[in-house]
Amino acid sequence: MTVRGPWNLMAVIVSPVQRTPETKTRQASPRGSVTQELSGLLRQRLIQMMVLVGLLTAVAARAMWLKFCVLDLDIWWHLKVGEWIINHRAFPHTGILSRTAANRPWAAYSWGYEVLLSRAYAWFGLVGIAVFGTLLTVAVAYTVYWMVRSLSGKFWVACILATVNCSAFLFSLMPRPVFLSMILFAVTLTLILQSQRSGRIKPLYWLPFLFLVWANCHIQFVYGLFVVGLFAGVHLFQQLGVRVGISPDFALPSKLPAGKLLLIFAACALSTCLGPYTYHLYSVAFAYAGSTFPYAFIREFRALNFRAVSHYVELLFAAAAFFTLGRQKCVDLFKLSLLIVASIVAFRTMRDSWFLCITAAACIADSWHKGKEDRAHDVEREPDENLLEKAGVAGALAVLIYLIAINTGFNTRGLDDAISSVFPVRAVNFLRQNPQPAPLYNTFDWGGFLTWYMPDYPVAIDGRTDLYGDDLDFRFFDSERGEPSYVNDPYLNEAGIVLLDRTKPLASILRGDQRFQKIYEDDLAVVFVRRQPSEP
Repeated sequence: MTVRGPWNLMAVIVSPVQRTPETKTRQASPRGSVTQELSGLLRQRLIQMMVLVGLLTAVAARAMWLKFCVLDLDIWWHLKVGEWIINHRAFPHTGILSRTAANRPWAAYSWGYEVLLSRAYAWFGLVGIAVFGTLLTVAVAYTVYWMVRSLSGKFWVACILATVNCSAFLFSLMPRPVFLSMILFAVTLTLILQSQRSGRIKPLYWLPFLFLVWANCHIQFVYGLFVVGLFAGVHLFQQLGVRVGISPDFALPSKLPAGKLLLIFAACALSTCLGPYTYHLYSVAFAYAGSTFPYAFIREFRALNFRAVSHYVELLFAAAAFFTLGRQKCVDLFKLSLLIVASIVAFRTMRDSWFLCITAAACIADSWHKGKEDRAHDVEREPDENLLEKAGVAGALAVLIYLIAINTGFNTRGLDDAISSVFPVRAVNFLRQNPQPAPLYNTFDWGGFLTWYMPDYPVAIDGRTDLYGDDLDFRFFDSERGEPSYVNDPYLNEAGIVLLDRTKPLASILRGDQRFQKIYEDDLAVVFVRRQPSEP
């Protein structure tokens, strides 16, 4: 007798004992047999929970060791925007924090994330920011595990796929609002695939609520909306084909009503407009798609160059997903279409690796039932974690994270040292003690940090490429590189303070420029001020 889960224990107790030679030992001691079987189940369950804790702890430990949470170039302007929203009890519609683009239209499309981040800092300081980012990273890993577990019904499959999957994309990015997109995308895809497998549409009724949250947390909700639209479109296409007599044998038949799917898609699209920026979020998405500067000069926007192991892992994941779909008796047109689109997007842009990896993991996990009917698959499912087990995992994880934190310098001093090794903390401290006339001209990479650490001087440029636009971004970037056009840069020509990375070509040029005088330099930054007319 095989027990599939703890809830089948009663079936073991009440089922009749078969009088066969193979069961004589069990007849002699039925209680002992049940006790041994229960003990084995508990032992197996304990091992599984320990492995899950180990997986999540490893993710947390790596996040804490790298300290990505406070080394991100953009985290600081996100923090400052969140503080602005809380202090003004309103949402910005222009380029706050900037002197060169203060009057340009701008939407804080990640305001939900930014408010949460600002509260973490207000309550716990730098440690709050770091813990917030670490927990967000762990949440992505757990959501990928949950997705694979829900679709495959197998614990060990979920652990292995989640571990390999996260290694391909999770630490290629800082814990930004895009992590919320990863979480919500995995949940959305899980609901869609579960609904398709079972033929029940009720799980999809949660989608409009998910998109209401998603649209107020990150602009890449458009990825999820595309997936829902693709799902509805494929079913509509198949059902229209059946009506006109086109129903290929190689395609998996549609089980869900296309009309209801289209209504759900419309409800999701409508819910994305229920926020402070309504339908204007779509203009932001289109502006990003049409911009050229990020794709030319920001590394994470570039195509995969296969100089990192994670790039090959991503490629293997995509290949495995295509192979898994290809070996099925009936081709799932939705999965195939989604995987093709995800591959094009992810191989074009490194920062979208998660889009392909999560999609590939979901396709592999959903195919794990080997074509069996849903009811038979449910019988074979291993029991999911119950509330008590989840509480135990969370408690053990919290203890281990605390122990790691006190042994890795994951405290205010350690985080401050990490920040000072990347950002111009000492240069700003010098300017605080020796104030100079504004306006400020600054290095592109440090703009976000300066909005937070030197708020009295509005920055010339920061990481919000959607605010400044290609023309302004290219101008600042060309000036930093020391292009001859720097002489005609109006923002540099009017600057009273110039704060630059000392390795930038512009810093070397200004050392010999008679218009400026160097007043401070360290191993990271150099500060110039404009010479007064009376100065030699």
